[in-house]
Amino acid sequence: GVVGGVHGVSPKGLKNYRNKPLFRRDGDKTFKTGSEAVEMLLNSAYSKDPHESEFLEVLDDILPVLTPLLDRQPKYAWIAKQLMEPERSIQFRVAWLDDMGNSRMNRGWRTQYSSTLGPYEGGLHFNGSMNSARVKTLGLETVFTNSLSGCSLGGASGGADFNPNNKSESEIQRFCQSFMTELSKYIGPDMDIPSMGYGVGMPEIGYLYGQYKRINDHNAQKGRGILWGGVQLYPEAVGHGVIHFANEMMKSKGSSLEGKRCAITGSGKVALSMASKLLEFGAVPLSFSDSNGIIYEPDGFDEAKLRTVIKIKSERGARIGRYVISSSSAKFNEPGSLVDIPADIVFPAAFRNEIDENVANELVERGTIAVIEAANAPCTKEAIAVFRSRGMMFGPHMATLTGCSISSGYELKSNPLLPGHSLDKRIENQMTNIFNEISHSSKEFNIRGDLHAGAIITGFKKVADVMLAHGAV
Repeated sequence: GVVGGVHGVSPKGLKNYRNKPLFRRDGDKTFKTGSEAVEMLLNSAYSKDPHESEFLEVLDDILPVLTPLLDRQPKYAWIAKQLMEPERSIQFRVAWLDDMGNSRMNRGWRTQYSSTLGPYEGGLHFNGSMNSARVKTLGLETVFTNSLSGCSLGGASGGADFNPNNKSESEIQRFCQSFMTELSKYIGPDMDIPSMGYGVGMPEIGYLYGQYKRINDHNAQKGRGILWGGVQLYPEAVGHGVIHFANEMMKSKGSSLEGKRCAITGSGKVALSMASKLLEFGAVPLSFSDSNGIIYEPDGFDEAKLRTVIKIKSERGARIGRYVISSSSAKFNEPGSLVDIPADIVFPAAFRNEIDENVANELVERGTIAVIEAANAPCTKEAIAVFRSRGMMFGPHMATLTGCSISSGYELKSNPLLPGHSLDKRIENQMTNIFNEISHSSKEFNIRGDLHAGAIITGFKKVADVMLAHGAV
């Protein structure tokens, strides 16, 4: 394109791009507006992968937000088309023996989605319902999260259809070793750096790194490098990052987290570390949940009560309902729904699409002032539209989960902490920068206050500008 004009492309350059066919498979197809380009991109995705509902959901969310950007700079439509396809997807067999000596088999995946900004980086997820489409979806979302983080990291995702919650520790270790035996062919310190995810915590990271080290004759670097050398020193980083971002949101409205009643869903490492950080800010965490139900403390969890929850959840497969035995004030499934907990802020950290349009409307009606995502896409596109139209603050997961990138082994190795400096302070500073960046983008594109759209546009542009320099690769 020709550089110039208010938005970086001269009228002649705009015309040239709009005369170029975006698709040529069934005849030349051009577009005149950003919305036409988005429609063409979505039609192409739906015709190619009609069965990948979660991936299409994400594209349905991301691409329409890019409409004003494509209006101004049509060249980005070709980058969006490239970004709809991962660079590489790998599927492999994971054979292992259970405690009875029976041969078991699972599927493993690694989608290396984009290496535009640096080596692939992204979580591994062990879950019985994991599949290739979900891994691809998480990979695309990680591209945006890592882009926003300010770290030199690409995006990837991986995992297996393996449920660690009903396995013994020795079975999990054997599975991790078999999984890594195959995965190790495709990862490395400067190529692909896996990280923690759903069902992959500290024990699994240790087992995975141990096998990687055995195969590759690799020297462990505790807390740094690939898989943190088997020991993640800052497992609370992601949850703390969510709360630092939430604090920036409150400060932008002249408020703070102090005294805010906060409902948390989920009870994994992110949910528990969020509660700990909320207490530091003087907020009041009210709830946790798992597949069995919700525990609710009407007056909130203090540090002692939170330690009890952490101890319960440190046992693999333990259910959150056990907590009520140790607390006379706690309620289990009373109320049985998130919307019935009187909270100022909701932090959904449990599962995808847990907050839909109906729940979103109920939260607004109950006086909730903010919903801040702490998992991958816990709010549906329709729920986000409700928050936007009814003026509720919303923190998008693409921005709030960047603590994972900032605390990655690769980042801690290439940008080590200086003496006297803490990772928490680094995360706090970076969350301030991310909040300011996406706020600026939302203002620039006349969607002031829409952090969700600002995050998508900012993350996309950071990747797209480098992809333009790389050409059609």
